[in-house]
Amino acid sequence: MTETAISPLRQRMIDDMTVRHFVEKTRTDYIRQVRRFAAFLGRSPETASPEDMRQF
Repeated sequence: MTETAISPLRQRMIDDMTVRHFVEKTRTDYIRQVRRFAAFLGRSPETASPEDMRQF
């Protein structure tokens, strides 16, 4: 079985949602939206500015 590498940002997000007791569907939806945002940016969401978020 091969493990897929998880970025530090994604792992931190998963950990935060777990601590806050988010249900699986909510976690999945949040990660999907961050993935869409990253695709829109063409780079890591960590580098996003407030203007990038507004445009999204």
